[in-house]
Amino acid sequence: MLDPVILFFVLGITAGLLRSELRLPAAVYELVTIVLLLAIGLKGGIELAKQPLGQLLPQMVAVVTLGFFLALIAFPVLRKLGRLQRADAASIAAHYGSVSVGTYAVAVAYLGSRQVPFEEHMPLLLVLMEVPAILVGIILARGVSRSTKWGSVLHEVFLGKGIVLLLGGLLIGWAAGPEGVTPLEPLFVDLFKGILALFLLEMGIITATQLTGLRRYGLFLVGFGVAMPLFSAVVGTITAYLLGLSIGGTVILATLAASASYIAVPAAMRISVPEANPTLSLAAALGITFPFNVLLGIPIYHAMATLMHG
Repeated sequence: MLDPVILFFVLGITAGLLRSELRLPAAVYELVTIVLLLAIGLKGGIELAKQPLGQLLPQMVAVVTLGFFLALIAFPVLRKLGRLQRADAASIAAHYGSVSVGTYAVAVAYLGSRQVPFEEHMPLLLVLMEVPAILVGIILARGVSRSTKWGSVLHEVFLGKGIVLLLGGLLIGWAAGPEGVTPLEPLFVDLFKGILALFLLEMGIITATQLTGLRRYGLFLVGFGVAMPLFSAVVGTITAYLLGLSIGGTVILATLAASASYIAVPAAMRISVPEANPTLSLAAALGITFPFNVLLGIPIYHAMATLMHG
């Protein structure tokens, strides 16, 4: 059976396709997003307090390299096979080299419902994978020149809402430790799946609005939106195995590699590459890749991880 939180996503897509008036109020969606990001960060920070940061350095370097690699692989495919404009190809490549917090949260819920443990410092790796692809996308789009507003870019990348909340949650969890965070557990731990369900309900509605854009841009983005995450998941699975991660950790890293950003990257591209068409990247990331990962991808990555570990 599908996890109930996935059914909330299906409900959202259905309501959106039927043009229902169902929408979460903007303030509620904002609150849900903030709680979700802080909950993920806090949980990672708590585990980070239990182990020396130096032991995690190989994994940190590996995921940063992975973010660069995936964006660089996606760009020539989009440029040559998809025949997209340079700015559009670079923007979409940046989306697919970065990560989706929502997809990560679904993977956590998926593993939790199946009692599959994983390394709890994965939120740290999530934060680190947000940044490299954005920088690659900007350089691919316009090169390195004096006209590039690096101050605005870096401000948007490192001080955007998603990074601040995730990194802030990590630091709070790390500083407070398990005992210090205990009073916050009713909100950030006990209600996590309920908050995730509301988030996915709204994401389903938003996804439905992006599906209509795919009719205009042909089948290429549909194929890319499925093939790229599968390829990235294979790379992520191999990387996780080489790093010695558990089956659960392998699933998480494969999911991160397979996901496509729809929060941090669009904001950064809007500032740095304004000529790129955001409809193309969001139609692929939200219209195809996000529902594919939520409904089919994560179980596939779980099977891949299990097979890899023998």
